[in-house]
Amino acid sequence: MQKLTTTPGIYRTPSFSPDGKWIVFVKEGGNSHQGYTHSKEPGIYLMPADGSAEPKLVTPTGEYPQFSADGKRIFYQKGGYLFGSLVKSVESVDLNGEHKQEHFDGKYSHRYVISPDNKWVAWSELFKVYVAPFPKTGKKVGLTSGTKAVPVAQVAKDAGINIHWSADSRTLHWTLGNEYFSDNLTERFKFLEGSRDSLPPMDSVGTKIKLTLPADKPSGIIAFTNARIITMEGNEVIEKGTVVVEGNVIKSVSADFVVPKGAKEIDCTGKTIMPGIIDAHAHSGNFRYGLSPQKQWEYYANLAYGVTTSHDPSANTEMVFAQSELLKAGYMVGPRLFSTGTILYGADGDFKAVINSLDDAKSALRRTKAFGAFSVKSYNQPRRDQRQQVIAAARELGIQVVPEGGSTFYHNLSEVVDGHTTVEHNIPVAPLYKDVTTLWAATKTHNTPTLIVSYGSLSGENYWYQHTNVWEKERLLAFTPRAVVDSRSRHRTMAPEEEYTNGHILVSQSLKKLQDAGVKINLGAHGQLNGLGAHWELWMLQQGGMSNLEALKCATINGAISLGMDEQLGSIKAGKLADLIVLDKNPLENIQNSEFVKYTMVNGRLYDSATMNEIGNYDRKRTKFYFEQPGSGNGFEYFRETGSFMRPTCCWRD
Repeated sequence: MQKLTTTPGIYRTPSFSPDGKWIVFVKEGGNSHQGYTHSKEPGIYLMPADGSAEPKLVTPTGEYPQFSADGKRIFYQKGGYLFGSLVKSVESVDLNGEHKQEHFDGKYSHRYVISPDNKWVAWSELFKVYVAPFPKTGKKVGLTSGTKAVPVAQVAKDAGINIHWSADSRTLHWTLGNEYFSDNLTERFKFLEGSRDSLPPMDSVGTKIKLTLPADKPSGIIAFTNARIITMEGNEVIEKGTVVVEGNVIKSVSADFVVPKGAKEIDCTGKTIMPGIIDAHAHSGNFRYGLSPQKQWEYYANLAYGVTTSHDPSANTEMVFAQSELLKAGYMVGPRLFSTGTILYGADGDFKAVINSLDDAKSALRRTKAFGAFSVKSYNQPRRDQRQQVIAAARELGIQVVPEGGSTFYHNLSEVVDGHTTVEHNIPVAPLYKDVTTLWAATKTHNTPTLIVSYGSLSGENYWYQHTNVWEKERLLAFTPRAVVDSRSRHRTMAPEEEYTNGHILVSQSLKKLQDAGVKINLGAHGQLNGLGAHWELWMLQQGGMSNLEALKCATINGAISLGMDEQLGSIKAGKLADLIVLDKNPLENIQNSEFVKYTMVNGRLYDSATMNEIGNYDRKRTKFYFEQPGSGNGFEYFRETGSFMRPTCCWRD
């Protein structure tokens, strides 16, 4: 290994020149997980491969650079990737960043990759993969799956990422999930020498990438004694009992004071134990591409507030499933993470899913399942038959369907009766009457209302900014960049109380009606303020008339049932996975006592919730986030030293 540059930065997508003497790469402009220090002057850079000179900026725009076949030019893409511009383009400049040429562009494309000999180009478009001769007309042309000016062939049946060429430019490779695919050009174009008279069908099965890692599991025994235990098994509350955890499993729950030999005892006198919170509609920062941080602050914020399971119904596929596996293997710390990955979007966008048949739906779901999705988000598919095709495909493939109707009442009701797993967000009318509650109760569809972003009214999030000084919460600030907290809480929206009484509280009253009718209601905090937001959502469910225990069930066992995980999660019961939280105060007395989390245990690992240091049978201190480092500009180190954020203007860091 050789260090090529001494200048810190976030460097991505390096590519060698054909003679191996130069490297071209991208310097990123920073992000909310790795910070913005050392991120000035982002762009495409060039440097000698031996590190003999510092990098030189070639162009401040563009991504995915690669050299031309003669090494005299640099190709790059503009418009981002998935969730980028509707039209992506490919340009090139010389090694000095001059004499720009525009080559081609395409609507709905994701990623263009030019062959080493510059005679071919492959690209992904609405998740499918295509290949065509490189059009060399001297001016920019359109290049899409529908282009007629050059021959175009589809090579990936369902989808493909990590598109790359063989060194001889004759074979295209890509991956989908844990499968590796290859396709020779002679199997897609009849006019090439060596091609077949009859071209073979596209491969649906690739070479398996056999990478397995053991799931993380701590060792040792921990006994929580003298605790009030809200088990979520029916209405059971053990006023003074013991929970014994061995490894990552709850071994016993009883009113007896029994500490197994060799166990680490934690005296919970005056404290309350309940299952970890299940956030069934969480967004925890996975809407970007690039490198995963070693510590993702959203995960720590959630754990610090007792959220031990997150279901993200909309995220960038590659990031969220990679991190889900890293969490499972113990390489990252955070809640259990499940996701739909990229949504099945029915409106326009470079990420939309075109579904006009059951086969279309199956292809889309095979794509998401290959990455690790156990659920899919059917989002604004405009026609009911399209939504029904997604459900039919999901039943066949064993995938849950969590839809969103875009705040449309009749759209939502058709989702209920058609058999979706849930309806995400609240029905956008209130109050609900018996016709709706009776209809809904006749189905098994759950509702994750996300009152924190209440549809049809002022969002509940604003209520808590108005009624509490959120920027003073030291625990929140320990795990969240100040820019996130301050911009929302210090510059808050103020509204008359009746806006909330006739807003999210009225919606919450309808949720109580649904629950009384037999509809399961889940907690979902929508990622508005990771960690603390889950408690706001819990408190807002109670504002509509639910008892404290009923609201707590929405935060625990209901979400587990909705996700099909109630055999393992959602209650304190022998044999279930050890996800639990220890509270300093009793939430059955005051629902807002849920915020006072003393310890969080996820998968048997115990954390001091205030610091997120691992304790119990381990002693592992958490390292610093980027925003805790000197010079980060976050300012939290000043707060901890002085107890105040009011600092002279002259003293704020740039």
